[in-house]
Amino acid sequence: MIDDAELPYLRRCVELATQALEAGEEPFGSVLVSAEGEVLAEDHNRVAGGDQTRHPEFELARWSAAHLTPDQRSAATVYTSGEHCPMCAAAHGWVGLGRIVYASSSEQTASWLAELGVPPPPVRALPIREIVPDMVVDGPVPELAEPIRELHRRFHARGTV
Repeated sequence: MIDDAELPYLRRCVELATQALEAGEEPFGSVLVSAEGEVLAEDHNRVAGGDQTRHPEFELARWSAAHLTPDQRSAATVYTSGEHCPMCAAAHGWVGLGRIVYASSSEQTASWLAELGVPPPPVRALPIREIVPDMVVDGPVPELAEPIRELHRRFHARGTV
């Protein structure tokens, strides 16, 4: 369950997704937060150059493996604008990160993109728990759905895919 104290982290994810959009990237953003509530790292999508693995959730998993102990990783939370794709969920599970909180689900994103006529991606979207069954996951957050949907609409309206 998501509490009001977590909303600023999710709003920051939306800000990062907006920065990604403004940089010509797909609108996704993520924040890694310690057990004490300190923002440790943050990033947004960086796939426009052709490397489709440059998702922020994947980058945060790699950063945490390089900079945090296993105990620190398992106590941390990843906040993200959109539910992890299978690649990012697997990376999250492999490095032993803790809880995931997402603002919008894969199902929501797929629905929005279908409404916009965007073809499905080459990798099937699956819920995080299908990839990492014991992961603690919370989301989506209804109050953030429309701003995130609008970011996707703006990105695809530009014809930038």
